Amino acid sequence: MNDDDRPVLLEARGRSLHITLNRPRAINALTHTMVRLLDEALAGAERDEAVTSVVLSGAGERGLCAGGDIRALHDDTRAGGRDSLEFWRDEYRLNARIARFPKPYVALMDGIVMGGGVGVSAHGSVRVVTERSRVAMPETGIGFVPDVGGTRLLARAPGELGTHLALTGRAVGAADALLCGLADHHVPARRLPELTAALAASETAEDARRSVRGFAEEPPAGELAAQRDWIDACYAVDTVEEIVRRLRDSAAPAAARAASELSARSPVALKVTLAAVRRAARLGSLEAVLDQEYRVSSRVREEPDFVEGVRARIIDKDGSPQWKPATLAEVDDRTVARFFAPLGPGERELGLAPDPDAAT
Repeated sequence: MNDDDRPVLLEARGRSLHITLNRPRAINALTHTMVRLLDEALAGAERDEAVTSVVLSGAGERGLCAGGDIRALHDDTRAGGRDSLEFWRDEYRLNARIARFPKPYVALMDGIVMGGGVGVSAHGSVRVVTERSRVAMPETGIGFVPDVGGTRLLARAPGELGTHLALTGRAVGAADALLCGLADHHVPARRLPELTAALAASETAEDARRSVRGFAEEPPAGELAAQRDWIDACYAVDTVEEIVRRLRDSAAPAAARAASELSARSPVALKVTLAAVRRAARLGSLEAVLDQEYRVSSRVREEPDFVEGVRARIIDKDGSPQWKPATLAEVDDRTVARFFAPLGPGERELGLAPDPDAAT
């Protein structure tokens, strides 16, 4: 098998293990096989005393990772299969492994980094963005809910920036990723080869961290810092209906655009996403959040909006999903609560949190 046929490439470069996601035509979208290979590689690197750091990058020029293999998840869900549940189970466990990985895990978040791509990068200990980075959790646009620990990441962003990004699914550049706590350092894309060479030469974990800091530069100006006033004012409530009302009443032109974006999103996904972010802010660990997200994902696949959203946005690309129900008013509190309830007989909880009731 040549490298073109391998979905994940592993290369020892000096003291670093360089992992490359290798599906460039799909912007390195994650398959179940890739998740398993990543997990195996990290387990080996953790035990290998010769490895002082792990570096994650994506093949091609378009980005690190566009997320999970949405078409495969769509097809499995539409057919009533269970492969998607097993994919999420292994993916979320991988996210937890990345977060607790004991050596520098340097994620090169160059280009597009969305959904599952955030999960394999933004939980790392050293997260590098470039001027080309576009980081997003765009799930509400396809009738899904932010997962891979994304609700915890967004819940911890300053003020209501994370709520804004979770509901709209909007992508941010380097400066805003740093502001929101999704990244640690900005390194110009042209210097990434130099950075990876320096990491390969790093003899210790601290040398590796020092190398990254040495290449970091101020990023181009972002947008969100100047928008904090209207974002915090509009999103600091606990119903999507009130958020939309405040956005429409705001004098900020950008607020009106956000209201328009929300009007095109799945009403169920919006309400469950808001509840998930608020709940994630109260949970004590990433593991508890991932347990919660697994429950939500398990329930989302039972709703029609995920299949319909993927059809409209990705498969047919008509851009006109027919959400069910079609309005926020039709999504009541009982419907939302069902997504967070313990899974039923015959269903396995993810069970990452020490207390099995930690995510209730």
